[in-house]
Amino acid sequence: MGSDGYLPLFETRRAKGRVLYRLFMISVFVGICLIWIYRVNHIPRKGEDGRRGWIGLLGAEFWFGLYWVLTQAHRWNQVYRCTFKDRLSQRHEKELPKVDIFVCTADPVIEPPVMVINTVLSVMAYDYPPEKLGVYLSDDGGSDLTFYALLEASHFAKHWLPYCKKFKVEPRSPAEYFNSSDDPLDANQSKELVFIKKLYDEMENRIENAAKLAEIPEELRSKHKGFSQWDSYSSQRDHDTILQILIDGRDPNAKDKDGFVLPTLVYLAREKRPQHHHNFKAGAMNALIRVSSEISNGPIILNVDCDMYSNNSHSVRDALCFFMDEEKGHEIAFVQFPQNFKNVTRNEIYDATMRVITEVEFHGLDGCGGPLYIGTGCFHRRDTLCGRKFSKEYKTDWSSLNDIRRKDSVHELEKNFKGLASSTYDQNTQWGKEMGLLYGCPVEDVITGLSIQCRGWKSVYFNPSRTAFLGIAATTLPDALLQHKRWSEGDLQILFSRYSPAWYAHGKISLALQMGYCVYCLWAPNCLATLYYTVIPSLYLLKGISLFPQISSPWFIPFAYVISAKNICALAEFLWCGGTILGWWNNQRMWLYKRTSSYFFGFMDTILKLLGFAESGFVISTKIADQDVSQRYEREIMEFGTSTPMFTILSTLAMINLVCFVGVLKEALMGNGIIRVYETMSLQFVLCGILVLINFPMYQALFLRKDKGKLPSSLAAKSIVLALLACISFTLLY
Repeated sequence: MGSDGYLPLFETRRAKGRVLYRLFMISVFVGICLIWIYRVNHIPRKGEDGRRGWIGLLGAEFWFGLYWVLTQAHRWNQVYRCTFKDRLSQRHEKELPKVDIFVCTADPVIEPPVMVINTVLSVMAYDYPPEKLGVYLSDDGGSDLTFYALLEASHFAKHWLPYCKKFKVEPRSPAEYFNSSDDPLDANQSKELVFIKKLYDEMENRIENAAKLAEIPEELRSKHKGFSQWDSYSSQRDHDTILQILIDGRDPNAKDKDGFVLPTLVYLAREKRPQHHHNFKAGAMNALIRVSSEISNGPIILNVDCDMYSNNSHSVRDALCFFMDEEKGHEIAFVQFPQNFKNVTRNEIYDATMRVITEVEFHGLDGCGGPLYIGTGCFHRRDTLCGRKFSKEYKTDWSSLNDIRRKDSVHELEKNFKGLASSTYDQNTQWGKEMGLLYGCPVEDVITGLSIQCRGWKSVYFNPSRTAFLGIAATTLPDALLQHKRWSEGDLQILFSRYSPAWYAHGKISLALQMGYCVYCLWAPNCLATLYYTVIPSLYLLKGISLFPQISSPWFIPFAYVISAKNICALAEFLWCGGTILGWWNNQRMWLYKRTSSYFFGFMDTILKLLGFAESGFVISTKIADQDVSQRYEREIMEFGTSTPMFTILSTLAMINLVCFVGVLKEALMGNGIIRVYETMSLQFVLCGILVLINFPMYQALFLRKDKGKLPSSLAAKSIVLALLACISFTLLY
């Protein structure tokens, strides 16, 4: 409670132990500086062995040190938020604002319609006045099957929403609820559960049967006028705007089975033409912003990916506690919830949860001025998305915003506002530049959030005890690496864009937040130092040349301290976030794989784009996997499966380190050189050994496994040849 008796709608608490951590951080930085001093003062003279390798390590360690300093911005001032929804209800229940919810899908094959409508139904069932909810599905695949699934969902919602309200069920995705719910104790609920599940199963069967036929049966098409929109449909990339209002929240007859009004439900497939760039998800979101402004015009917008169902029916009220707080709410542009996944294994073989980012780093960014906008699970003010700059005098009159009502019929709305989603609407306008999500970047969400913060707004990160949204994580290594390639490529493009956090954001956001953004923007360049560190020390080890201080030297101490302190701290951090020791080890492997493959190709593609030799693309992550892949994933067996350029690099690096490790071990054992290796090259030997150990799943996939998830034998042969050539060439040339 404030001095004037005011009770805030949310509370901010600072993390404990900040002083101790800052002392630890200073000690590590001193160790890093000593390593730099050692490298500079002990560079071998011209003609001496290892000079070039030494200078390269100096550059790599200088980069790692500076990058580590940047990462401390995430840990300097962590804050945690707590909301008071009871106070919100007491003070603002009658003036709660309208909320428009955007669900985006793009391909009915890799994003099955049944999954999509489960997400739609979960957000329709929020614990919020239904007359103030508008749910919009953007179908960039322009699929009549997705439209049919949404039509079925609109009928099922008349039974599902009353059931959720009556029994206060969680989660409110039907599929997840039926899979996770125990037998209800209440006999009445048990009877209704059987009925509602029967309705759902029948709906699911109809949709899946239509998917198998790859068309909508004629008797079903004749039941709704919306299917006529596909009469002029040419292809996924060539069709008119399709706008259908399936439930009109203003219609007094649009009620559920208990007589309560239903949320507005709208289907939109924006116009696509081959000759016009459609700007991927950013273009779809901007079309939704424009169309929704004429139908429901909610001042708050939530956007979720089609696989990211609502797991917490109170999330809307949680977000409004920030926006509607009388003292600080006017400063907040968006509220970002964490991106969590339902199918993560105990030890997270692909580090899908990015546990430390969601549980540590984003809380640190929140203490610096606000987290990134990560494209899903985010509540926005509509006006900030449309370009409004922050002003201290700006206050929102929530009650007046709810008074805006259109009297147009559904047919008139559909007819009059299709043009807002045309393929040429953005041309010669500020859309994609100063309004809406920004164009021209693979991570349109991050750059849009940064531009909003540079206009003076703050953002908030809220990580509730009950997860707000749950999605589907990548179940194969190729999918995980491809996703990180897009992220690292897009983040690096932001660094060179007009909205670069390094220079454009200077003076507009805090220095700590600039540093926090740069951590992600510099993901891709990390590949260079990491590639050097994973290859060169091992090759010099094979040749018997030491690049690190002897174990008896005082200079060994800063290396040992920095390495052990950073890794022990990282392990403790991971365990504190709820992970396991094996999960941390898998995290380290993915750290290596991402930096030496995803980030490398992201870095190269960005350079080629800047030079004009390539264009940005957008890859949709698959949301389905066959049974064999799923079983291996659940058993935490890495899925490789194909030969790709990324796997060529990873397998060759693994083989280089294996050849070097075995070669040195053989020479030490047979030539009685164990003491020499221990005294002069212990750090190199340990580094090489750890790289061999961390690559064990790679060796299994190359040589031991027989299942379909293994790597092709041709790649095994290629990696052996390349590794031997690298080792022989290095030995001869250096």
